[in-house]
Amino acid sequence: MKFGYFTLSDNHYVGNTRTANDYIRAIAAEAIHAERVGMHSVWIGEHHFSTLGVLSCPDIVLAYVAAATDRVRLAPAVNVLPLHHPIRVAEQWATLDLLSGGRVDFATGRGYDKREYRPLNAPYEDNTAAFAEGLEVVHRLWIETEPVTHKGRFYDFESVSITPKPVQAPLPIYVASFSRPSLELAGRLGHNVVVAPFAAAMQFGGLAEMADIYHEACAKAGNPPGRMICSYFAHFADSPEADLAARTSQVRYFQECCIHALPQDIKTAPPTYHYFVDMVKNLRSMTPESLTDKSILVGDASAIGETLKKVEEAGFAEVVLYFNVGLKPHERVKEEMQRFMEEVAPGFADPGDRLAAAE
Repeated sequence: MKFGYFTLSDNHYVGNTRTANDYIRAIAAEAIHAERVGMHSVWIGEHHFSTLGVLSCPDIVLAYVAAATDRVRLAPAVNVLPLHHPIRVAEQWATLDLLSGGRVDFATGRGYDKREYRPLNAPYEDNTAAFAEGLEVVHRLWIETEPVTHKGRFYDFESVSITPKPVQAPLPIYVASFSRPSLELAGRLGHNVVVAPFAAAMQFGGLAEMADIYHEACAKAGNPPGRMICSYFAHFADSPEADLAARTSQVRYFQECCIHALPQDIKTAPPTYHYFVDMVKNLRSMTPESLTDKSILVGDASAIGETLKKVEEAGFAEVVLYFNVGLKPHERVKEEMQRFMEEVAPGFADPGDRLAAAE
């Protein structure tokens, strides 16, 4: 199992004095640091208008990271496809794939915050259909050699070819999946999935149950299962006091930063987002003591490793780690990234990797 760096650029906290500009600079530095400590990938979220996160252009930040690195994989976490025209999305990420030497993992989803949709005049109420259609367009523009013509509900164009094309054939596509419809869409289209353990626990009971739904959808469509990735909030804690502080910080993230971005009213939320209403209720009542290893990695290297063994057994190929959550200081984030790769990651290396390291 491989490991990466992940952030949603959360900065919406009461009394927070950290500026968006300072935080984005820190994120870029942490992403470059990810390669230096041996991480496999960098996953940077997209958020607009400071509703949860403050980083609106992961493509530009990842291009900056690409120029400063040689190996690390580069992924949005995730591209909110209905906010953008799919032709432009296809062009942007194909260009980054070219310039990075084929290091892009394209992850995409619908998002969940109406406040991001409204100023851009994007179709929030119909975003499930817009997302599926947009994803079809992006995929066709990347893989088809002849000019693409598309006549759909949301997009209509004739004889379009993009340049450049991705250098990866095919460029990996991941569908962000909080719900059964998203898992089933990924399976039906033959794409990979990226999921959040805390959402999996609230919706399905855990990651293994979520993986089962995805595998069933793949089998029904006649597609081989793709690669499964999950993101985990991560905190090292070597004492009961540090453990409580980490859990308290995590609850603060959910209750001060996260909840405000999620659909909360079943009367106004589209049917495909009704599950968020119960999720918000659970987050409001969450306490530090109620957090389990289905939602958070916390403890020393041994405790974190034990949880990750369960993730590996559920069939996940990679875990991307959210160390910089909850106003954690930049230098501490870098220290925890390095500690993880030194103390936890070696227990998950392939036998061939361990042999190469010994030589």
